[in-house]
Amino acid sequence: MRKKLDTRFPAARIKKIMQADEDVGKIALAVPLLVSKALELFLQDLCDRTYEITLRRGAKTMSSLHLKQCVQTFNVFDFLREIVSKVPDLGGADVGSEDRSSC
Repeated sequence: MRKKLDTRFPAARIKKIMQADEDVGKIALAVPLLVSKALELFLQDLCDRTYEITLRRGAKTMSSLHLKQCVQTFNVFDFLREIVSKVPDLGGADVGSEDRSSC
């Protein structure tokens, strides 16, 4: 018997999203499961790093500003910079000056 891969994101939904692209042809059965697991690991890493920033700032609640700082601090998240640039810099210039120096 095959072992069922426990994923947090529904493979059927991922397959539907993938097939929305007209350039995508047939999708093997394992692909949506692997993409689901990769997405889970990516989000876990992003959340862990954002949590560390939240703790360093002495905050009790993680906010979009912490997520923005995480994306701007770590090069691995460069592809998200355009998205987080829309998050307003509330709370002063110290966030912006830190972010620019770490790029």
